[in-house]
Amino acid sequence: MQFITFLTEFIKHPKTIGAISPSSKKLAYKMIQPICFETAQCIVELGPGMGSFTKELVKRKKPATWLVLIEHNPNFCEKLRQQFAHEAYVIVINGSAENMKQYIDELHIEKIDYVISGLPFTSLKSEVSCCILNNVKDCLDDGKFITFQYSLVKKAFFQRYFAEISHEKVWINMPPAYVFSCQLGNTRVS
Repeated sequence: MQFITFLTEFIKHPKTIGAISPSSKKLAYKMIQPICFETAQCIVELGPGMGSFTKELVKRKKPATWLVLIEHNPNFCEKLRQQFAHEAYVIVINGSAENMKQYIDELHIEKIDYVISGLPFTSLKSEVSCCILNNVKDCLDDGKFITFQYSLVKKAFFQRYFAEISHEKVWINMPPAYVFSCQLGNTRVS
């Protein structure tokens, strides 16, 4: 049923969904691997979709760690609200990742430790991608931005925003994907 829902939304919104099926458990594990759950006070997930990564984040986060989910698709948003309604410190926002800083300010959250992204940067307009990553930079201090893409084509683009980037290929996913773990430093946006 989850696959059918995901596929239906992909057909309706191919530029914003970016995949034909939910992420695998292996990809979800690799996405959360860089997170230190012992010290994380706030994690933001951009484009959680059906919650493949969210489930793993909720399982591992400390009870008082904030988890802010920003999902543009209203159908996915409603499913996330139902699925995580009983979880304390989990907030689901039906909105755009371009407004992440505004949402964080409205929630009076001072520091974000990790931003996890399921957004399809390859299919997003350049100005939208730039706006999202500028929001991420404004909200992260010494934290990490973790995302996945189906190719390395956006690596140079990410390097404009993050000084330190590592990536690893996850073969057990449909299609296989690269997980990028990015940190700020001395970068310039051109």
